[in-house]
Amino acid sequence: MPDAIWIDRDDQLPALAQTLTSQASIGVDTEFLRERTFFPKLCLLQLAAGAQVWCVDTLRIRSLDPLMPALTAAAARKVIHAARQDLEAVYLTGKRVMTPVFDTQIAAGCVGLKPQVGYAELVKTLLDVTVPKGQTRTDWSKRPLTREQLKYAADDVLYLDDAANHLSLRLRELGREHWVLEDCLALEDKQLYEPDPMQAWGRLRGLAQLEPQSRSRAKTIAVWRESQARARDLPRAWILPDAAIFSIAQGSAPPLNESLAASLQGALEEAANDAWDQEPSQDARPTPTQKAVIDRLGKIVDSRAAELNVSAEILAPRGELKALVLSTRGAHATALRGSHALTGWRREEIGTRLLEAMP
Repeated sequence: MPDAIWIDRDDQLPALAQTLTSQASIGVDTEFLRERTFFPKLCLLQLAAGAQVWCVDTLRIRSLDPLMPALTAAAARKVIHAARQDLEAVYLTGKRVMTPVFDTQIAAGCVGLKPQVGYAELVKTLLDVTVPKGQTRTDWSKRPLTREQLKYAADDVLYLDDAANHLSLRLRELGREHWVLEDCLALEDKQLYEPDPMQAWGRLRGLAQLEPQSRSRAKTIAVWRESQARARDLPRAWILPDAAIFSIAQGSAPPLNESLAASLQGALEEAANDAWDQEPSQDARPTPTQKAVIDRLGKIVDSRAAELNVSAEILAPRGELKALVLSTRGAHATALRGSHALTGWRREEIGTRLLEAMP
């Protein structure tokens, strides 16, 4: 392969943007860090078109704005493997979502490969090319990068277009191109990358096991933690681990410094007059009768997945079946309408069968 072109000056971006604008397909990957931050720290943007690869040093480039028209142009597909985190990293830097996206991991699952297949395994399977994994623990914020690191970064985009072409051909043979189109379009919703902080409690598992008053307190604490983590650009667990949220919600003293403890107490006092949370949670334990229904639905999904030669996870994950069955009667129709398995192409392939089997 030719050496990757290193881009670390703003005045290099216009020429790169002009080159990308004429391409029909652009491979995209990113290297970022977020172990010590709330937001991903974008360190490198790799781009491939034709046989050429560019590595953009996003630590030195002041803005990706000159590239965004090319990265959002409808004429060129953006081929990305496991795209969501890459899309987030670029969106938070450029405030635009790359489009149109062809996610090779999604496409692989739709043709019967493992739903979470890694890039190296996919390239080996489709192209019989071995991609070295020696730099997976690289600190991409350090400079200069070694030649081995640059080769690793370039390899991550070099084979994307060929892999996408192989997958597209198989999708066309199976009549499943619309599967991937729908799922990739869903990735282009910017709300995925700017979630509502007031819904941060949705990340907690085990809320349903709390009493209503404690559940309301846990939700308040989770929203407070989200605001603190965002403001300080720190991982959520560095502010307060999930286990501590549940402990505080049930009356324990917060393991926080004086300033944070006062801030949390203020949030709890402000929310104290709110009605206790009576809403059931999707992580509640099903009754034996409900479990039997979940098992029945699971068998339907497994059977249909076998017919299609895809993983059942592609059609309807077990957690989604559980959420459907645990829906209360009053919220039942709403829950059904919002089910991933009952919209788009999945409704035709599995959704109708699930509806018919629901009690």
